[in-house]
Amino acid sequence: MQVLSDRVAYLKGLAEGLAVGEQSKEGRLISAIIDVLGDVAKVLTDLTEKHHELDEYVESIDEDLAELEEALLDEEDGDEDDDDDDEDDDDDDEGYDGLIEYDCPHCGHTVYFDAETFDMQQENACPNCGKQIFSADDEINPEPKG
Repeated sequence: MQVLSDRVAYLKGLAEGLAVGEQSKEGRLISAIIDVLGDVAKVLTDLTEKHHELDEYVESIDEDLAELEEALLDEEDGDEDDDDDDEDDDDDDEGYDGLIEYDCPHCGHTVYFDAETFDMQQENACPNCGKQIFSADDEINPEPKG
């Protein structure tokens, strides 16, 4: 922006050297235009400085955010490892998280039932094909798959 200010100063000096000024209407107009150009150059210089400051500030925020994201991702990765260990300990005859797993005899779709609330007397329809998974001939306490 210094170049723009220098050019406006050059125009002002040139106008003074050519005695452009208050003598004619055109001279007054040219002087006023040069003054406005000086004001515009000053405003642009101020805006450029503020833009540079803002750019530096945004860059520092970006760096802080990157550090925060890295810390959060590392923390989440650690949590996932802990969850995997817990899942391995929970494997038992009932299946994952207290669920009983059956394959639909009609379509082969795997269906999960809550082990605590499972009732063989209820209608248990396959969510995939809509047909009953268990018939009246099935055992009262079938063994879970798996």
